[in-house]
Amino acid sequence: MPDLDLDLILNGQTIAYFMLAICAIVGAILMISFTKVVHMVVSLALVFLSLAGIYLLLEAEFVAFVQVLVYAGAISILMIFGIMMTRHDRQEEHMVKRARSFAALIGCGALFAVLFLAIRGTAFIDPEAQPLAENNTLRIGELLFTEHVIPFELLSVLLTVAFIGAIVLAKSDHEEGSSSLPKEETPVAKSAPLVPDRKGEEEFQ
Repeated sequence: MPDLDLDLILNGQTIAYFMLAICAIVGAILMISFTKVVHMVVSLALVFLSLAGIYLLLEAEFVAFVQVLVYAGAISILMIFGIMMTRHDRQEEHMVKRARSFAALIGCGALFAVLFLAIRGTAFIDPEAQPLAENNTLRIGELLFTEHVIPFELLSVLLTVAFIGAIVLAKSDHEEGSSSLPKEETPVAKSAPLVPDRKGEEEFQ
């Protein structure tokens, strides 16, 4: 088993990494602890933003921006709109049992042990032996539009078809809902009964 050097250099990058890691862990714990779905979505967005910050520290700018745009932005907003457009008349009561909490604690401890043994048994590469990396965002862009341009265009076509299908389904559901509503009957004004004028009859006689 290789020896793992645990000597850490306390610089700004290391401090930022631990702060972002703590924010991600706290956000994950809050996400599974809250009972309201909106609060859970906000906690999940905190986890995504913390992961994006970790990607920036690893000099993976493209992955960090994708994390912010797709996960922290699009998915969180989609979940919030889904909550707003559905009915939540009553909130389900969340009863935490002791057996479930004990099982979750055992599972977390087992996962921590497996991760610790996996990291301890991993042979890390010496960072000094690696050459200087080029701009990864530029390299990803070149690969997307040169070698992988056909899958990229197929993905754009697939997303366009998905958007069109969602619009058609939403429109058909709206038309079916409006047609199923009972039509309101327009009130018809009833004419008053004709009452003969007694005074006119007496004058005529």
